[in-house]
Amino acid sequence: MKCQKCGKEVYLPFRCPYCGDHFCSEHRLPENHECPRIELARAPERETKPIVVQKQKPYEHTITYSSRLPAKMFWFSQRELKHLTVGALLVMGVGLSFIPQMLGLSVLMRPEILLSLAIIFTFSFLFHEIAHKLSAQRYGLWAEFRLTLFGALITLLSMLPFPFFKIISPGAVMIAGTITRKEAGETALAGPLTNITLSTIFTAVAMGVSSTIGIIAVFGAWINAIIALFNLIPFGIMDGLKVFRWNKTIWILAFTASLILTIVSYNYIL
Repeated sequence: MKCQKCGKEVYLPFRCPYCGDHFCSEHRLPENHECPRIELARAPERETKPIVVQKQKPYEHTITYSSRLPAKMFWFSQRELKHLTVGALLVMGVGLSFIPQMLGLSVLMRPEILLSLAIIFTFSFLFHEIAHKLSAQRYGLWAEFRLTLFGALITLLSMLPFPFFKIISPGAVMIAGTITRKEAGETALAGPLTNITLSTIFTAVAMGVSSTIGIIAVFGAWINAIIALFNLIPFGIMDGLKVFRWNKTIWILAFTASLILTIVSYNYIL
């Protein structure tokens, strides 16, 4: 979200309680962004005193854990839908290039199979991000998907014919607001858990069908298992670190499930 005063992009904006707009840390005070309702923020005895502009230190991306009653509200902004559309197209491009390059199987070059796998690839990414968003909004947090320049460029480069250079990260769900450790863990787990569920469904279909649908299902299971396994790595900004800090037992169960699904689906491919 952009600061309404200087236009700076901020991940955790401050909302002015008087005018309702969002600002960066430097312009969060009513007097710093020339709030049209600043008279509500001033005490009567200070109305004649000069406005003092206070310099704030640069904001650091941190998570504040606190207690708060959850509020349910699900919505998508027009800007977010545009970012999701561009992100989906980038991911589909990687999917169309990834499957035949990585696996080298001629059967995958059949148009109906290649297109089906590219669609599964795309929706696996979308469902993962939307699960994060809805989980955060369930707790009354501001949450929207945003493309990032670096992530979009890396994803675009992943379409090139380099079999082992495939990074799918055109953007991420940005979240703003106070959040408890449990809520942070559950929000982070929502994405990988969605992929684990999809992988389980595709695996069940692959075991019961041996036709073209079975081929599509086994690769759908493998793609979702890989996405879940990668995101559950407990490191850096990955979902796994937030889940691990919240509940190590749940992290072990989720990571183990994604690892088993990855191995099982890959054995079906072989």
